[in-house]
Amino acid sequence: MSTAAPEPKANMGQPIPRYDAVAKVTGKAQYGADVALVNPVYAYLVTSSIAKGRIDSFDLVDAKKVRGIVDIVTHENAEKLKEAKLFSNGGYASSTIQPLKSADIAQDGEIVAVVLAETFEAARQAAYAVKVNYTAAVPTTTFGSPGTTTAPAKGQLAQFKEDPKIGDFAKAFESAEVKIAAEYETPAQHHNPMELFATSCAWNGDSLIIYEPTQYVHGLKNGVAEQLGIDADNVRVINSYVGGAFGSKGSMTPRTAIIASIARRLGRPVKLVATRDQGFTIATFRAETRHQVKLGATRDGKLTSLRHEGWEISSRPDPYAVGGTKTTTRMYECPNIDSLVSIVRADRNTPGFMRAPPEVPYMFALESAMDELAYELRMDPIELRRVNDTMKEPIKGNTFTSRSLMACFDEGANTFGWSRRKAEPKSMTDGDWLVGYGCATSCYPTQMAPAAARVRLQRDGHVRVQIAGHEIGNGAYTVIGQAAAERLGVPIENVSVFIGDSDLPPAPVAGGSNSTASTCSTVIMVCEQIRQKLFKATMPDENLIDKAKETVGVGQTPVTRAAKGDRQIDYERAFDALGVSVIEEYGEWKPDGAPMDAFRAMNKGQMRMVGSPEMKDKIAYAFGAEFVEVRINRWTHEIRVPRLLGAFAAGRIMNTRTARSQLMGGLIWGMSSALHEATELDERYARYVNDNLADYLLPVNADVPSVEVIMLSEQDDHINPAGVKGIGELGNVGTNAAVCNAIFHATGQRLRKLPVRLEQLDI
Repeated sequence: MSTAAPEPKANMGQPIPRYDAVAKVTGKAQYGADVALVNPVYAYLVTSSIAKGRIDSFDLVDAKKVRGIVDIVTHENAEKLKEAKLFSNGGYASSTIQPLKSADIAQDGEIVAVVLAETFEAARQAAYAVKVNYTAAVPTTTFGSPGTTTAPAKGQLAQFKEDPKIGDFAKAFESAEVKIAAEYETPAQHHNPMELFATSCAWNGDSLIIYEPTQYVHGLKNGVAEQLGIDADNVRVINSYVGGAFGSKGSMTPRTAIIASIARRLGRPVKLVATRDQGFTIATFRAETRHQVKLGATRDGKLTSLRHEGWEISSRPDPYAVGGTKTTTRMYECPNIDSLVSIVRADRNTPGFMRAPPEVPYMFALESAMDELAYELRMDPIELRRVNDTMKEPIKGNTFTSRSLMACFDEGANTFGWSRRKAEPKSMTDGDWLVGYGCATSCYPTQMAPAAARVRLQRDGHVRVQIAGHEIGNGAYTVIGQAAAERLGVPIENVSVFIGDSDLPPAPVAGGSNSTASTCSTVIMVCEQIRQKLFKATMPDENLIDKAKETVGVGQTPVTRAAKGDRQIDYERAFDALGVSVIEEYGEWKPDGAPMDAFRAMNKGQMRMVGSPEMKDKIAYAFGAEFVEVRINRWTHEIRVPRLLGAFAAGRIMNTRTARSQLMGGLIWGMSSALHEATELDERYARYVNDNLADYLLPVNADVPSVEVIMLSEQDDHINPAGVKGIGELGNVGTNAAVCNAIFHATGQRLRKLPVRLEQLDI
């Protein structure tokens, strides 16, 4: 696997090393649980062993005998917190299941007690000694379990607004020359970030500081304040680094306000680090889904009808759904489309965002169905997609701001060697190995949200950038620093970046691939304010100022001299003219289409995400084409993936090095979702079985010998000032379908249920 950073192409930023690379490899980077507290109390959670029922009593005698025990908090003595509204319904919480509120149990692994002690070891020992007596009820687990309830998602939650449809699907499908109908399944999956779920809370009078890995410091700040019934200005959330999240730390989990209330009650800081298995139930997960896809087409491959129906599991109290039909119904040209998404309620914890939440399960169904249609038509799968490529999405007729899908397929196919593929299944072999090639479309909507930033430029060329973005492994420090350096014409070494603190100007949640687009657009705008102030000091003529706006490039060095066409602007003279040694500007940016209350909501930690496909008169997506080679041993049925390749186009790439890492990780995760990952359920008790890293399967280096990433240059001037579409969730979309399509090509067996296991193969 090559590790060399690619040379930048047009409209691509330099592949500079990560801003925080040294801090991370030397251990200086400080994560939430690393923060040293003064005289802390250590917390350890006790979680329920039933998924439905009531707590009858606690036996705490042995637990209280442990040396160093401070307190044990249960629903009988816990502070009653205020209700929390679900994030996807306009609130802050990942779940409205509120632990320690009553004796009722609504899910497996619900927090039923918090043990406090002078040391972590004492808290853990005492927690193991807590005995809980329950009256258990029979829970409903998943699809097909007695007691589930099913209802359309539309109308249940604000985030899901439509079941896209157009034309007359039923009539068109009935008369289609070629048609297929198939059902697909994806499993429950858990994020398993390297950094465990941790919370440290310390009070200073009426003020609270929270150290916690979160993807949204302003959301957590306001959410905890709301639950505690205090002013949000009295809460500060700090997390300089997040050790992986993938959506699991995007909204307020139930533990935070509990730990904060306990710290207030004890008058001492409290530190909690949950265990790996507790992370399976005290946070969110990717829910299992079911799909039915029907496609009708002409003999030459033109789609005439498409229907996608999806079902998703959610908890009893919370109507959570990802609703990926808003993407699948807009991916290809088709005049007759129908769709429906339904929520199936069970006695489980509430699902939540997991990297590319709608697209990973829903595009698996669509791209598998497209491959099935291609074989039915005896048509090359790439050519089928070319025949149905479109610059206008079919539901509302909105034009794509840019769409380089087929360019990605062409570049990827050429590099992958797609022309060597023999069309017939089971026609390619290498000794005892059956060889298959598969491909699929990758896509992710361009999304942005309001943000604010403060930038300070000193006379000596040093820059300080402050914005409450989040470093979750995505390279936020690096690309924010690059945006400022390029716009102000200073070396990147001169830029200091401060993020991950709710005292800084607000930025949106680091999710939905909006972070770089939102934060960099905001920083660019504020840097432009500084530049114009300098220009005005040396070019008071308004016409010259306008000319400067048009002609100033980016990336000039040093700061004292910036080129403007045939005119030079002397920054030192500008500082002299202004009579200052420092210029500091604050600015707020919002994308086109953001609602009137966008800035107010931003400061309250509420999301006003703008993007596809809800844009008013256009649609914006990043696209890619993914290629997979599989090898299957004809005797043992062992499945190997020796090659993964993805070609992607996503507007401006701020840093090709960090972007390549993101896309490579996405490809590997996409392969993992096809062959490795599944959270296994004991359907009798609605409990997770493999809630650890020994049994929850993840790929290792030996599983991915070759991963190749191609980034195509793409200019898109219609989306945001940075020209960024976002890539964090692009790489793992479609990979699962490409793997299954390759398995069919190798074996002739179509597998529609993930993950694929060798025992499913019949060859």
